[in-house]
Amino acid sequence: MKLIFATANKHKAEEVRELLGDAFTLLIPADLGYVGDIPETGNTLEHNALEKARFIWKKFGLPCFSDDTGFEVEALNGAPGAFSARYAGDVRNPKANLRLVLKNMDGETHRVACFRCVVALIIAGEEFCFEGRIAGLLLETPRGEQGFGYDPVFCPHGYADSFAELSIEEKNKISHRGQAVRKLVDFLRQYAQQHQ
Repeated sequence: MKLIFATANKHKAEEVRELLGDAFTLLIPADLGYVGDIPETGNTLEHNALEKARFIWKKFGLPCFSDDTGFEVEALNGAPGAFSARYAGDVRNPKANLRLVLKNMDGETHRVACFRCVVALIIAGEEFCFEGRIAGLLLETPRGEQGFGYDPVFCPHGYADSFAELSIEEKNKISHRGQAVRKLVDFLRQYAQQHQ
């Protein structure tokens, strides 16, 4: 089955391709010649994920899905949340976002945080949503070279390493996106069996 992942983020696509396995051919809009923006104007992860999936569905009419991920810090009342990618401004600068979170948490001892991911799927015109969540702590300084976004400052509960210090395989086993995509994959496998 061909599936379009409504993202321009190659890191995300790589993680998801690893999770999907060989049963699906994963494409991103650039593979189909579309390199423009995909709208993301909502105040919630659910709204953003559905908005992006609907945009790509209208453009190509192929089964597609999108995710929106939020990094939620308790001491910041859940911020940056749905604004994680544009926390430091609309330019979407991951390093600036990271610096701003650390600046806003300077001197704060309550450092509980979580990553939450919502995946929205559109297949045969029907919409479905899947969610994953992982809790941990916001580190005071970035650690590690793997991953992207807020990964270097997030240490999941039960681990000594940040997300950016874990391999893609290790991270996928526990991550918010890994959880949501596994739910998506289970759904797609059942769907494919029912529609053979």
